[in-house]
Amino acid sequence: MSADRPQSTPGGSRELLALAVPLVLSNGFLTAQITLDRLMLSWYGPSEVAASFPAAMLFWLPFALFQGTALYVTTFVAQYTGAGRPHRVGPAVWQGLHFSLATGLLFTLLYPLAPAYVAAGGHEASLQALESAYLRPLCFAALPMLITATVGSFFAGRGSPWTVLLINGVGTVVNAALAYLLIFGHHGCPRLGIEGAGWATVVGSWAAAVTALAMFWRPKFRRAFNTLAGWHPERELFARLMKYGGPAGLQMALDVFTFTIFTMLVGQIGPATAAAVSIAITFNLLTFLPMYGMGQAVAIMVGQRLGEGRADLAERSTHLGMRWALGYMAVVAVIFVAYPGPLIELFRSNPDLADGGAAPVPWEDVAVLIPPLLVLIAVYSLADAANVVYACALRGAGDTRFVTWLTFALAWPLMVLPTYVVVRAGGSVLLAWCFISFYVLVIAVCFWLRFRAGHWKSMRVIEAVVVESDSVERDEPAELGQVSTAR
Repeated sequence: MSADRPQSTPGGSRELLALAVPLVLSNGFLTAQITLDRLMLSWYGPSEVAASFPAAMLFWLPFALFQGTALYVTTFVAQYTGAGRPHRVGPAVWQGLHFSLATGLLFTLLYPLAPAYVAAGGHEASLQALESAYLRPLCFAALPMLITATVGSFFAGRGSPWTVLLINGVGTVVNAALAYLLIFGHHGCPRLGIEGAGWATVVGSWAAAVTALAMFWRPKFRRAFNTLAGWHPERELFARLMKYGGPAGLQMALDVFTFTIFTMLVGQIGPATAAAVSIAITFNLLTFLPMYGMGQAVAIMVGQRLGEGRADLAERSTHLGMRWALGYMAVVAVIFVAYPGPLIELFRSNPDLADGGAAPVPWEDVAVLIPPLLVLIAVYSLADAANVVYACALRGAGDTRFVTWLTFALAWPLMVLPTYVVVRAGGSVLLAWCFISFYVLVIAVCFWLRFRAGHWKSMRVIEAVVVESDSVERDEPAELGQVSTAR
């Protein structure tokens, strides 16, 4: 267990919160970055904020597959740490870095294809132009974001989440400052509007990546965890990262894909609806991303405890994480339902800052749609707490194939296809949103039942250690369901 974690009852709330709070705050930085970008774009003009969310989802659609795979390095680090095998931590992280370098460079090929890619959404021509202007810079943010995710897994998986917070904080501050300058053209900078928000994200992402690598290559980590000497590709270790991390990335990509389809469909109702959905989902991220920090903490605790051979403590931490996530969600839900007016006013466009070049969207048409959407978000966010916590616990054990299969099996019949029918029939965005709520509720129940069944307790992603007669340890590949003998 990490030395920076305070002494506490194993599997108790203090131990969990010592890990979860920095991760929640770290996700809070990401939430703040997204929210600030949307706020500034909404001040610039409703059309810009309407275009920002679909373009961001089009970026995350392919990127989520790569990031979800890279982030799964956290589970390898956690299980190696719990098993007392620090010499394997650095090589595991390096396999993720090799993957991140290859896929991050591949992502830049999307740049010339951006207009055609955006056109598939079927939005109005004015929105497509804005979406393409935002998406193109983001193509160069993929590589640094993948590096940050992979190296951040080294610190998070070992139980040093405050370093993750520092890394993300650096990226958020740089991004926010540049977005302010480049969107509105302050202090001699060019007035780039929504394109400026995209380039600010690129620079902020590189600031976080450079900070992460500098921390990763510190001498004490090079000595203790092979963070430099372990750079060599390892075919068997890389294959295991793809075996378990690949489904985790695919599950994340499926989530993004289904929500992208949903966004594109409801955006066809009209520009006012597209803007209202963009703002509503920004509020949804305010609930989801910090709660995902709790899910990350649960996944790390499960990985470390299974590495130690203590499935009972892993189960205890998961149930505690569920209670804390529900408590957080309940508070946020009350705020959304009781005080929608002040929240919505934050996104009112500012005539003094707006460019006026894009087709205007009347603010009143946007604002009237948001309060009922916030009510629906408040309702399904409670179920989303179970969805996140139990899914993360299963991923922390290595049960990634089930999580991916279930997401694929339920998303289309419960959310995407009903939304398509509603939009084609001229229905409202509120009815379409009800299908999201139903989908989240059903998948949360399924994850809870899977966790309760307990199959995850015998799963490991790291190789077993066989101690031979001459007391020399030898690594043996571990298949799904094999319990490591390492302690």
